[in-house]
Amino acid sequence: MSIEQLYTIFLQYPNVQTDTRKLQQGDIYFALKGENFNGNLFAKQAIDAGASYAVIDEPAFQFNEHYILVDDVLTALQQLAQYHRKQFEIPFIAITGSNGKTTTKELILAVLSAQYKTYATEGNLNNHIGIPLTLLKIKKDAEIANIEMGANHQKEIEGYCKIALPTHALINNCGKAHLEGFGGIEGVRKGKGELFDYIRETRGIIFRNTDLDYLIPMSSGIHEQISYGSAAADYTGLIESNEPLLNVAITTPKLECIIRTQLVGEYNFPNVMAAVAIGSYFKIPINVIQKSIEHYSPSNSRSQLITQGSNTIILDAYNANPTSMAAAIRNFRNADYPNKVVMIGAMMELGKESQEEHQQIISLLEESNWNHVVLVGGDFKNCQHNYIYFNSSFEAAEWFKSKTFEHTAFLIKGSRAMAMEKVIQ
Repeated sequence: MSIEQLYTIFLQYPNVQTDTRKLQQGDIYFALKGENFNGNLFAKQAIDAGASYAVIDEPAFQFNEHYILVDDVLTALQQLAQYHRKQFEIPFIAITGSNGKTTTKELILAVLSAQYKTYATEGNLNNHIGIPLTLLKIKKDAEIANIEMGANHQKEIEGYCKIALPTHALINNCGKAHLEGFGGIEGVRKGKGELFDYIRETRGIIFRNTDLDYLIPMSSGIHEQISYGSAAADYTGLIESNEPLLNVAITTPKLECIIRTQLVGEYNFPNVMAAVAIGSYFKIPINVIQKSIEHYSPSNSRSQLITQGSNTIILDAYNANPTSMAAAIRNFRNADYPNKVVMIGAMMELGKESQEEHQQIISLLEESNWNHVVLVGGDFKNCQHNYIYFNSSFEAAEWFKSKTFEHTAFLIKGSRAMAMEKVIQ
């Protein structure tokens, strides 16, 4: 079956699902395969559950006209998403980066949605499956789309651009994340830079943070650049306070205001400024931008501020890499709390540099005095330190529950695999 024919079916049944547990009546089921699963095995179950069609790539599972046989289900899903994308002539904003891209995407969504019908990546569905699914959820009423792109190796962003065809782009930053796959910090910049490469080739528009010098050569040759940052930019701002919630003063002439966010950490300053720049570029009034950002409340363990009795918890445990970990520790160090406890889980996908990067985090911790430091799992086990160590977040949670803390602030952070949010559950 051709993609054009499949698209005709999609227009009749415009809801796509890859998980039979989430199927609704009339959905099209795509039987994806992976190392440890084969969606073809569940095709009949999907039809029996009410799916209109099951897209499969193994002939043995084709029983009647409700089964659509293709060469490869994932390729068909991606091609269908690309074909659907081509039906729109609206701005498609692509966002990538090592740290904070989901928060940035959510802030931009909050701002744009105040004035435009905006579709965006749900959660962090930002990979080779999530991006096509995001595109296929965009309806005819769309005025702007906001697509998050994650990556852990070269050529990944390049491939996503060929599916999503972005018209506008933003690289949040290029930090020490996924070093194993990218092959070092220069590899990270090259991989993330594939987004700017696409925009350069297609003569699109980028939003560039002037506080990050390395974005200058990465953006060379891109004709239209909208800049934001603390200085020398189209849209400027300053950190007014961070005790503990971040307040940003917008200093751009005629846009001056104070944005009082519900975000913890100075490291969220560029995320806020990106939302201000994009909102302003799309002619949203600054008072609407201000209100939209102030109403945004983080969730899913990202920069959350939680109060438990007299204690304050900064929960930033959705993900971690050396760059974001160091930023969180420095921010916590500078915060005005009388008693501070640091509980951090190991960082993943750092390859041969992993132990060294963990040791550097320990060295950073040793520069300050803390009431307690608790290290959890991974290569922290192999490092030299005098801190408390546990193998898992479950063990750390037991320690936490055994103590009677009062008037204490906690920083809880770690890679997703460490599930550090369990410490306070």
